[in-house]
Amino acid sequence: MFELIYPFDPAPLLPLPTAEKPGIYPRVGSEMLPVVEENGLVIGQASRKDIHSGLKLLHPVVHLHILNRSSELFLQKRSMSKDLLPGMWDTAVGGHVDYGELLEAALYREASEELGFTAFNPVYLKTYVWESSTERELVNVFAAVGDFRIHAANDEVSDCRYWPLEEIFSSLGKGVFTPNFEHEFATFKDTLTALL
Repeated sequence: MFELIYPFDPAPLLPLPTAEKPGIYPRVGSEMLPVVEENGLVIGQASRKDIHSGLKLLHPVVHLHILNRSSELFLQKRSMSKDLLPGMWDTAVGGHVDYGELLEAALYREASEELGFTAFNPVYLKTYVWESSTERELVNVFAAVGDFRIHAANDEVSDCRYWPLEEIFSSLGKGVFTPNFEHEFATFKDTLTALL
């Protein structure tokens, strides 16, 4: 399985201050995220605000696809209060890896925070780079298969349910799903159904 490689000493805070933007480091109370190379080497740390500021600092995230025995995929609808892609349907679980955290720990933390979901055995699928207009993510994709009873656990998720694959296919390209979900669904749909 792919894993992050942290330095022995804490990684430097990014972005580095300049004469034009001296910055205030560290940002007290900021959620700090690792900044990585594509091979998982941690080269720095940055606040969530800086990560989403358009600097395109590559940072790791985890995604969990949940598939039931009826070949339905569990999706969550992003809350309207989310700063990115509010109100769109997305992967069952997705979130940032905190600085110092391992991928599997981040996966279980995010699943617990978003869905109150902890009783699963994740299967690692792949790691890839996803770039949007505001950020670059090193996406670590996992899957879990089972007949789970799941519900939204906090206000980051406004709705959630199992979707038949045919319903997903008929909704693609219509602004229902996040662009990242549509990319992952196209990439992993055969792998997910092979897990059944």
